Amino acid sequence: MTAPSLQPTRTLHPALAAFVRFVICGGGVGVASSGVLVLLHDRMPLVLANALVTVVSTVIATELHSRVSFRSERRGWGVHLQSGLTVAVSYAFTTGALFCLYAVQSEPSALVQQSVYLSASAVAGAGRFALLRVVVFGKRTAGGTRKPSFGKASVAMAA
Repeated sequence: MTAPSLQPTRTLHPALAAFVRFVICGGGVGVASSGVLVLLHDRMPLVLANALVTVVSTVIATELHSRVSFRSERRGWGVHLQSGLTVAVSYAFTTGALFCLYAVQSEPSALVQQSVYLSASAVAGAGRFALLRVVVFGKRTAGGTRKPSFGKASVAMAA
């Protein structure tokens, strides 16, 4: 009788592992943000509520992404500024999606609003992942230049 052989454990590709951590951290912040957006919707204009939620959630998510998603040593306001620029595009995208919703349906239900908001956030999030991984938290060489961190498989996965 032979002893059972142990199968080698497979580990995730580093880009895929970072993406999973990014989705968990960003998704958690995004879901919490969407709930806050619903609470603020009746208290202030939607554009202002979305801006407030976006700023606060960006600061929280950037810290999580730095420490957990990308396991980067980069810290400070420069990182928050760079991440904030990616969020500016996301903000325009999510706000545009909600404005389109209101153009089509004047009084959508909370479920429809959340579906549109979360769907737009997911699309914007995929773009943010690529930018954050390569530009903001990408590995840098001794000369300060960025070391490419994407291979063909990573780019295909992000697309």
